[in-house]
Amino acid sequence: MAPMNAAGDTALPQAEAKRCEASNTTSAAGPAAEPRVANLSAALRRARLDNASRSEALSDIRGAEIVRLEVLRDAIGPVLDQLPDDCDLFDVAIAPSERPRLFIDQLGFVEIGLDRRVYRFLQDTRHGRIQVCESEKAEVMVEAVTAYIAHRLIEREKALACDFASGATAAEAARAAAMGAEAEAPAPNAEGQAAQGGRAMRTYLFLWEAIGAIVAFGLLAMLGRWFLLHG
Repeated sequence: MAPMNAAGDTALPQAEAKRCEASNTTSAAGPAAEPRVANLSAALRRARLDNASRSEALSDIRGAEIVRLEVLRDAIGPVLDQLPDDCDLFDVAIAPSERPRLFIDQLGFVEIGLDRRVYRFLQDTRHGRIQVCESEKAEVMVEAVTAYIAHRLIEREKALACDFASGATAAEAARAAAMGAEAEAPAPNAEGQAAQGGRAMRTYLFLWEAIGAIVAFGLLAMLGRWFLLHG
């Protein structure tokens, strides 16, 4: 039997303990070292949540803008009640689009500014879109819209006055122009008939000239023969 030293009894248990710790470390680190697979379903869920949050925020902002425009519309109501009964220039209504707008007519409208605080009164013109007024107070916008409506009514009165001064409306002027065109339509036929008559007269004169020339040559030939015979 091989002799055993005093250190041998303690060396073997220490070596076995180190091997066990190494095996436990390897088994514990194995799953953690595997590559992580991306989860598309989870990413889609997160994207939907973000989109819903953003949509809710935009919806809240749009709703607040519509409320402010409704307040302005109600303030303009007494002015619209004073319009003439036969005036259909103004159709005040709110268009709840991505940028809500309070339309006064087909050209002018009010919207909320980018800072979500001020009203912006805009108008489309031949030279592009212009800003009529900008203010945070609804009272100021009511005054601006009232002045705009008054000027539009003056333009309408001028247009009606022009029609009255000319003695006919636009529809009547169009009918008169059509009747004049119909009355002048036979004129080209008359000119054609006159031209045709001129050509016939020239042909008739040419025939008589030809007959006269033939008769003249015949007479000259007869006179020449007579002189030859009796000369």
